[in-house]
Amino acid sequence: MANRSKTYILSINCGSSSLKFSLYDLISTDLELTCNISRMGEEKASLEIKDISGQVLDSWFKHYENFNAGVTDVIDWLKRKGHQYPIDAIGHRLVQGGPEHRRPEMITDQLLANLQQYIYLAPNHLPDEISTIQAFQSAYPEVQQVACFDTSFHRHMPSYARDYPLPLKYKEKGLFRYGFHGLSYEYIMQELSAQHSSVTKKKIIIAHLGNGASMVAVKNGVSVDTTMGVSPIGGLIMGTRSGDLDPGVLLFLLNQYNMTAVELEDLLSKHSGLKAIAGVSDVQELLNMEPESAEAKEALTAFCYSAKKYIGSLAAAMEGLDMLVFTGGIGENSAIIRERICLGLGYMGIDLDKKANLKNELIISKDISRITVKVIKTNEELMMARLVRTVLNAIKH
Repeated sequence: MANRSKTYILSINCGSSSLKFSLYDLISTDLELTCNISRMGEEKASLEIKDISGQVLDSWFKHYENFNAGVTDVIDWLKRKGHQYPIDAIGHRLVQGGPEHRRPEMITDQLLANLQQYIYLAPNHLPDEISTIQAFQSAYPEVQQVACFDTSFHRHMPSYARDYPLPLKYKEKGLFRYGFHGLSYEYIMQELSAQHSSVTKKKIIIAHLGNGASMVAVKNGVSVDTTMGVSPIGGLIMGTRSGDLDPGVLLFLLNQYNMTAVELEDLLSKHSGLKAIAGVSDVQELLNMEPESAEAKEALTAFCYSAKKYIGSLAAAMEGLDMLVFTGGIGENSAIIRERICLGLGYMGIDLDKKANLKNELIISKDISRITVKVIKTNEELMMARLVRTVLNAIKH
């Protein structure tokens, strides 16, 4: 049983078909427990709540027709356990806050009204994120809640990397490159800073590879370019997302198939990428299929080629590279994908240590490698808890 003298920060992380929460000690930000609901919208979603030791405290399978149903169950569980886990503050991951909201901030009615105006920038994410905030506001009206924007890490990107070559009126409407996975990147940079005092003087590429995948070029501690743009659809080939396309592809689809904007969004977000090539979006499943499936092999080759190409591009943007960091579900766990991505990059100075790579060690490059290659597990929920505490401390002072 938790220490009742403690109070907690609750970190809420909404995905496209998943919901995670973690409880952290308000003072130390030590983890207390985690919850994950996966496959929401499918016939049987799974909910699992674990304590810090990994022991399952509660679990069940259930059909959640929509996101709100899952949120309701999470709130009900937290309310039942409120005497054990009193919540002092709540942090919410928001994929997009538009041009006006990039830094973490307290959630107010005005902020929520502003976010409604920018749903068109993230139609697959913001509606569920906003409704989740409103549900927790209703359940915990006295608890302070903080918005943590995924675009924050990229807010200092130079204009030549940030702005599209389009008339100014579109930029004024919020059309520019925001970048995403910012909470993950900020966490990785904090981890690197703890390991290297000179990290802010380095040229670093962080590859967040998961079902959604992106990379960032960090020069002297600042994001100077990233693969995603105005939406999380762009950049690398992903599980169900197309990644970057020639604008002519969109014109072709609009003209030849008379697609609506909603149909185009659905195609590019949910039925493209690895799924379009091989019928499957999960990389581990594709690796299992590869010996018998030419389509699986093609999908994996395209994914690794895309990642390799962007490493070269981002290194060129920084005029050099000192470190490559793999993170995210694929980046942290798939040695074979990391090896395939790095294969042929010896000309850049990347020399992988195969044994270290297979063991998922922290450093997977050889001592002689000019570029250090690392594997670091990301933690967006912990990053949110740290940001919440920072915002609360700023208000007190």
